[in-house]
Amino acid sequence: MHHLLTAGAQRALIQAERIASSSAEAEPALAPLLAALALEESRAAEIMLAHQVDLALILQEFQLPLPQDPAISPLDSPDQPLEMSQALQQYPDFREVLNHAMQQASRSDIPTEIGSEHLLWGLLASAGQESEWLHRKGCLSAEKLDESINDVFRQTAEPINVDFALRTVAATTGDQTNTLRTIDAAANRLREGLRVIEDFLRFSLDDAHLMSLLKSTRHQLTDALRFIGTDALISSRDTLNDVGTSVSTTSEFDRSSLEHLLQANLKRVQEAARTLEEFSKLISSEAAAIFKQMRYASYTLEKTILTCIASQRRLENSRLYLLVSESLCHHGAGPAIRESLAAGVDLVQIREKSMTDRKLMVHGKRVREWTREAGAMLIMNDRPDLAIAIDADGVHVGQDELPVREVRQIVGPRRLIGVSTHNIEQARQAVLDGADYIGVGPTFPTATKNFAEHEYAGLDFVKQVAAEITLPWFAIGGIQADNLKQVLEAGATRVAVSSVICSHEQPGQITRELLEPFSN
Repeated sequence: MHHLLTAGAQRALIQAERIASSSAEAEPALAPLLAALALEESRAAEIMLAHQVDLALILQEFQLPLPQDPAISPLDSPDQPLEMSQALQQYPDFREVLNHAMQQASRSDIPTEIGSEHLLWGLLASAGQESEWLHRKGCLSAEKLDESINDVFRQTAEPINVDFALRTVAATTGDQTNTLRTIDAAANRLREGLRVIEDFLRFSLDDAHLMSLLKSTRHQLTDALRFIGTDALISSRDTLNDVGTSVSTTSEFDRSSLEHLLQANLKRVQEAARTLEEFSKLISSEAAAIFKQMRYASYTLEKTILTCIASQRRLENSRLYLLVSESLCHHGAGPAIRESLAAGVDLVQIREKSMTDRKLMVHGKRVREWTREAGAMLIMNDRPDLAIAIDADGVHVGQDELPVREVRQIVGPRRLIGVSTHNIEQARQAVLDGADYIGVGPTFPTATKNFAEHEYAGLDFVKQVAAEITLPWFAIGGIQADNLKQVLEAGATRVAVSSVICSHEQPGQITRELLEPFSN
């Protein structure tokens, strides 16, 4: 920002830093800047004086010290003010003023430096005691100041005649050919990388949903190259004289695993997309815009694929997921949890809607001890804050709770995030949002949630997800020992249950019965 500040604005920021450093407040408000603007002989000082606001009034009102040496020597370097005002920029209030000042200056029809008057406007536009005092004392507001600041800059003038002319040199045929060669090579790299990733998704991950996303990216490549011209690209190709074909590194031939191979080609796609985006700007802005979209899409694709692989590994042995509610448990939550853990459950969710936060935290810590002793994972329903408080392995949210992005910011990168989904569109979106697993249902009527009859996703939804999605997912909703076979035949390999275990007189016995089909 330093090259946009006038000398007066630069001096005002330095004075503000001096005054702030002499103030007793640990985090200064905006009063030091207000005093500095009044101290500096500038446009801002003139405006304030016109409204009967001077330096003495400001110092008295905000009890500020006056710098012992108010004079500032001329600045030799435009970089100096920025370095000297770094202390101010660490405070949000000052950054807000600078942002407002920049916006005000940018509203001019001609290029305008940020002056002291813009800093004053930024201060008035910020909600604080200083702006309120200026309005009360001098009837000075951002709205009133706006017109006087910009009137002079909105005036148009005839251009100045000069005795020289600027010439632009047109690109040569050789320049155009070299640009097309670069685009052609990068397009080939991107296409090849996409093919490798597609083959991985097809034969290793077997994920139809992610394959469809990848195919749409390939279609985007075709659309973008139409703006460039495929004939021109082929005509410009010169593989025999491409010096890059003879340069290689040993790491190119080192692929330690399928995951390593996948990551290498994801990076190849991203790098090629960036080259295409930049060089196509010389040929077609439409193509450049498409390549930019492809680059961002590749970042999402990378995250989604790697999350899927990591979640499959982490939940590989989790087949029966127990959702525990105290009110459903025949002998209380404790016996149900401990007996089911002993029988083989390795994933437990605390699902309490009526407990107070304090009681829920105490209960959660107790369940955390039981699951840890059994080597099982613990999930907290709906509450990322309590998931952290009890050191749970993750949190589960529904369609009406916090989105995955916000939950991830709370719980961090290592805890699992599960999402309830009720149709295939929600399931696809949860995958792209970065969920570690999804709940798929309700499959049958359930005692834990009330759904209208037409809202039951049923076994058809289970079949849809089984055909498309390889991110770990659990069929959920009304699953019992007598209908479990139907769910597995529909394609589910994991199920989540609640009342069938919690309300059973012998939770361990029914748990073993439910786990038996998974061992066959």
